[in-house]
Amino acid sequence: MIAQIYVDDIVFGGMSDTIVKHFVSQIQTEFEMSMVGELTYFLGLQIKQMEDFTFLTQSKYAKNIVNKFGMDNASHKRTPAPTHQNLSKDEGGISVDQSLYRSMIGSLIYLTASRPDIAFAVGVCARYQAGTKVSHLNQVKRILKYVNGTSDYGILYTIGSDPVLTGYCDADWVGCFFLSNNLISWFSKKQNCVSLSTAEAEYIAAGSSCSQLVWMKQMLTAYNVP
Repeated sequence: MIAQIYVDDIVFGGMSDTIVKHFVSQIQTEFEMSMVGELTYFLGLQIKQMEDFTFLTQSKYAKNIVNKFGMDNASHKRTPAPTHQNLSKDEGGISVDQSLYRSMIGSLIYLTASRPDIAFAVGVCARYQAGTKVSHLNQVKRILKYVNGTSDYGILYTIGSDPVLTGYCDADWVGCFFLSNNLISWFSKKQNCVSLSTAEAEYIAAGSSCSQLVWMKQMLTAYNVP
């Protein structure tokens, strides 16, 4: 087995050079490996590391998918979806190529790895990969127009002095979690059960978020982060 090791402060948590060298020597006893330097690019994710912050973006990947689907010359949109997005099955609408639609959805889902701002809009569109209509395709194209104008967007991670774990949730939109000021987790999906009232839907969302927070707290404790 061949291993490639990236010297990355995110992974090593700011370890000293001595500890890093010791780690490398231990790994070399088990695997054939090479040192490739500081991590800058991995699976479409671009990483820029500075002394006080780390910036993650998928700008190159974003531009590639915009070009792939022929939206590079389209007008830019300021938001990924209308203020009141109201997609439906649109059973009376004109059908479109489902394989193309699924390819667009799959590309956008991977982009949400660094773009939580499109998570909700992409999640809604992903519900209509069967029986795809023109109205669904037009909404996905709008997301791509938004991405085309915001391809350099990403996530900034800074050194936090107080590791406070904070979660936000909403039954209609998304859930997200911060460690200090840094966004570490986000999701947007339909609830697993049917609610009989809006109050019940909010309780379900809050319960799901609390489960996620408890799991994160346990993970941080394992990493000796109080």
